[in-house]
Amino acid sequence: MSNTTTSKIFFVGTGLEQGETRTIVDSALGDAHDGELFLEYRLSENLLYDDGRLRVGNFDTRQGFGLRCVVSDTSGYAHGNELSHDALCRARDAVVAVKQGHEGVVAMDTPVSANRRLYSEDNPIESVPFAKKIALLEEVDAFVREQDSDVKQVRVGLSSSWQAVRIIRAGGDVRSDIRPLVRLDITVFVGKGERIEVGYAGAGGRDSLKQWMRE
Repeated sequence: MSNTTTSKIFFVGTGLEQGETRTIVDSALGDAHDGELFLEYRLSENLLYDDGRLRVGNFDTRQGFGLRCVVSDTSGYAHGNELSHDALCRARDAVVAVKQGHEGVVAMDTPVSANRRLYSEDNPIESVPFAKKIALLEEVDAFVREQDSDVKQVRVGLSSSWQAVRIIRAGGDVRSDIRPLVRLDITVFVGKGERIEVGYAGAGGRDSLKQWMRE
């Protein structure tokens, strides 16, 4: 599933074509010892509920690539946020400088695949409506304040991200992965008189955000 999903992300609606991309990678890494093209697409959302109101609500989309060429103990690296044929060609022309005067064979050994799905490909940002996320933050805030009358301030953060990566090596070896991530952080300020104490707890993982919500 990851290969299908990342193929759509990186080669449908972008300036990249799979065959041309493999050709660029082969020409960049030929006669090198190692290297790869790393493609990334990432969505992230950060919410901060502080002192009884939503203070921060950020959503961000990023994409880009990194091309690495290794010859002996020398590495050439180029990166960019434009997924296009021209951008990859410029990156190739930059990294091949480390191969000048060198003749070698690219390392064809690749990481062994575990053939195990460790987490879902579901996007945690889209899996739960925005209003329901805010309701969760409000519920946490209310619960903490009910525990002690000395609670002065509660800060609750909810972060979610969805990352797609695709790694292409010389010779056509391709590895893909989809990485969801969620995290809930709670900071509590408790005070009596002029003395203030701060407590913190957090948890998260590569899960669906639905697992953190009440039905």
